[in-house]
Amino acid sequence: MQPCRDVTFLIPSLLLVRGRYVKKQAAAIGGCVIEVNNLVRRYGRHLAVNQVSFKIEKGEIVGFLGPNGAGKTTTMNILTGYLSSTEGNVKVGGMDILEYPREIKSIIGYLPENPPLYVDMTVQEFLSFVGDIKRIPRKDKKERINKIMETVVIQDHAKRLIKNLSKGYRQRVGLAQALIGDPQVLIMDEPTAGLDPKQIIEIRDLIKELGKDRTVILSSHILPEVSAVCQRVLIIHFGKIVADGTPEVLARRLLGGRHIHLRLDASEAEISRALGKVGDITGLQFRESQEEGTLEVIAEAQGDTDIRRDLFRALSSADIPILMMRSLDMSLEDIFLNLTTKEREE
Repeated sequence: MQPCRDVTFLIPSLLLVRGRYVKKQAAAIGGCVIEVNNLVRRYGRHLAVNQVSFKIEKGEIVGFLGPNGAGKTTTMNILTGYLSSTEGNVKVGGMDILEYPREIKSIIGYLPENPPLYVDMTVQEFLSFVGDIKRIPRKDKKERINKIMETVVIQDHAKRLIKNLSKGYRQRVGLAQALIGDPQVLIMDEPTAGLDPKQIIEIRDLIKELGKDRTVILSSHILPEVSAVCQRVLIIHFGKIVADGTPEVLARRLLGGRHIHLRLDASEAEISRALGKVGDITGLQFRESQEEGTLEVIAEAQGDTDIRRDLFRALSSADIPILMMRSLDMSLEDIFLNLTTKEREE
């Protein structure tokens, strides 16, 4: 994992904390935004989080996955300062969350799975209330709220009571409150819960846009959603991180290398003879094809070796038509089930 780079923290106005002047509201953070080191959280004898460590850089959109009870929500609550850890530490923008909780909370926006909303307020009243909590200057508050309502597409419901909104629109209000303080770090737990397919696509696009100048941690049980939005995934199980990387890298690690799926118009002997000349191939698997007169072949290569060009040249030289060629990768669902099932069996 890449070490943290230098952190730049530019904030107007200072606060005296433990004999030192600390800057109050974040305007810019560079380098490694979140560092989690050997995090442990116990509830009595139950170990909910067990020596969890990871780093997230500015601009990353990271999917945080885990089965129910794996420690995912507990970890997210510690990152937001809602819970304290039993052991280990969390740093955001280079500051320890136990030493500077107020300063760190000012640069984090949090959308829990069930946003705590004051349902007897109108949308605008609630966001104004949150703006006061986040200490948004009065002269900037109205413009900030209007911009955020436009961003999450709830401006037409500004005067409606929250209790009269659908679950999908309540979720949008929850996202709006997370964005009120213009946070550098955005943590979201099931952000598309209760949304219809069109709204889900809109929120996905919004998350991608927000991730251009923020760090985003996204938890979801909808794995295709994570694949569509996140550049990297963390998988936690029984309180431990069991995977960290892009879905493609994790798939190759689990498969033991790169696998190429081909459909060829030739016999098994002809294919074996032609591909025997490709040195990076470590194995061939033959399967029956639904297309008459053809065979389907899985060609295996170790590590990240890309053998597609070599396959094409070898098959072309042998005058074997290639009817289909594609990388055979595991889906995020396959990766998730493989890792969590394996861990459970061990």
